[in-house]
Amino acid sequence: MWQIGKTETQPVDHQGGLIEMLAEAYPSNNGKRAARLNEIKQSVHQRLMERLDMSKLEGLQDSLVAEEIRRVLRYLFQETGEPLSPDEKEAMAEELEFEILGLGPLEPLLKDPTVSDILVNRFDQVYIERCGKLEKTDIRFWDNKHLLRIINKITSNIGRRIDEGNPLVDARLPDGSRVNAVIPPLTLDGPSLSIRRFAVQRPTLDDLIAKGSLSPEIGEVLKAIAVAKLNIIVSGGTGSGKTTMLNVLSSFIPNGERIITIEDSAELQLQQEHVVRMETRTPNLEGKGEITQRDLVKNSLRMRPDRIILGEVRGPEVIDMFQAMNTGHEGSMTTIHANSARDALMRLETMIQLSGVKIEEKAMRQMISSSINIIIQLARLSDGSRRMISLSEVTGMESGIITMQDIFVFNRQGMEGDDRIMGRYEATGVRPRFAERCKIFGVPLPNDIFEPRFASGWR
Repeated sequence: MWQIGKTETQPVDHQGGLIEMLAEAYPSNNGKRAARLNEIKQSVHQRLMERLDMSKLEGLQDSLVAEEIRRVLRYLFQETGEPLSPDEKEAMAEELEFEILGLGPLEPLLKDPTVSDILVNRFDQVYIERCGKLEKTDIRFWDNKHLLRIINKITSNIGRRIDEGNPLVDARLPDGSRVNAVIPPLTLDGPSLSIRRFAVQRPTLDDLIAKGSLSPEIGEVLKAIAVAKLNIIVSGGTGSGKTTMLNVLSSFIPNGERIITIEDSAELQLQQEHVVRMETRTPNLEGKGEITQRDLVKNSLRMRPDRIILGEVRGPEVIDMFQAMNTGHEGSMTTIHANSARDALMRLETMIQLSGVKIEEKAMRQMISSSINIIIQLARLSDGSRRMISLSEVTGMESGIITMQDIFVFNRQGMEGDDRIMGRYEATGVRPRFAERCKIFGVPLPNDIFEPRFASGWR
C-alpha cells in the first residue's frame, strides 16, 4: 500500500498556512453547500477508486500517482454535472489525494511543524496542540466509517489490527509519531484517535537550553552522567518531554557500546551505530503470540548489552530492569509517569508489588536505591512550556526510607504578563556523590557548578 505522509504538497508556514488555504478554498462545513460538497466528494472518491488500477500504480512515486489522480479527477468532476468553482475543485482534489496517498483530513495537520498533538474525539471533532495550547480545528471526517478506515490504514501498515475483538491499539507513523486508537464498544461516540507528533528534526541539548527547558550548567551535568554510566530515570507527566530527554541523554553514549532499546511503540532515535531496537507484539487473532516488555527485557540480558534503554517502565518488567541495572548493565535508562521524583519511587514500589514477586518492603527499597542513581523530573507548565524542574540523586537508605538529594531545581517566581512563567534554575549547593564517578570516566565536573551562586538567570 501507499507510504503515509509522503505526498508532495506546497510547504506549510508556521501559522498553519495549508490549513488556512484549505479553509478559504473549502467553505465552512455548516450549511447546505458544504453538505452538498461533502456528498460530491464521497461520490467522486468511490468512482475514483473504481477507475484507478491500484495494482499498476503501486510502487510508483507519489508524485506520479498524484498526476494520475488529477487526470482522472478532471473527467469525474465533469461527470458529476455539478457546477464547481476552481477553488472547490482544487480543494476537493487535494483532499482526495490525501485520502489515497496519506491520512485523509489529517494530512494538513501532519505537514504543519507547529502542531505537536492531534486529538480526534470523534469524526467531527478534531483538536490540536500548538505551542503547548489546545485549540479546536475545522477539520472533520466524512463519518465514523471514514475515521475508522484511516485508523485501519495506520495500524495495517505496521502489522497491527483493530476490531471489536481488539478495540484499542498503540501504533506509530513512519516518522515515529505515536498513535493510540480506541473504537466502539469502548468508545460511545465512535472511533477516537490520538497522535503524539514526533519532530522530524530531533531536538538536541542546545535546543532544550535555547528554549529554557534546562540551563547550560545542567546540560554539562547531563552529558557527564550519561558518559559515566549512571542509571537514570526520566520522570514526568503526559507530554512533559520524557522521550525527548531520553533521546538527548542517549546521544552522549559513546559509540563503542552495544545498546538495546525496548519499547511498546518504537520512538527512540539513537544515532549510534551499534544499536538493536526491539518492540513488543500484541496477540494475534487467536489471542496468541503476545510478546511483552518483560519478555524483551529478559531476552535482552542474553544479548550481551552494554546498556539497556527501556522506553517506559509501567509494569512487571520493573523487576527485570532492576536486575539488569544491578548485574553489570550500568548506564541503563528509562522513563516513568509521575508528578515528582518521590512519586516516581512510590510508583516503582507499586509496580514491584503488582508484579507478583514476593519481597519484603526493606529489601524492595534496598533494590531500588541500589539500582537508580539519578531521577530527572520534567513537567509541562501552565504556559505550555516543558521544563526540567529537578535533577535529584538517590543516595541510599536511611531508617527504611529511600533518601534523595536535589542537585538542581527550577525555582518558579511568577508570571510575565498573563501567559509566561518566570523562574530560574538553581543549584542547591549539594555536591553530588556521582561527581567522583564522572571524574573517573573522564568527564570531570567543576566544583563551582554546584554552588548556589552559579545558578542560571531569569527565564
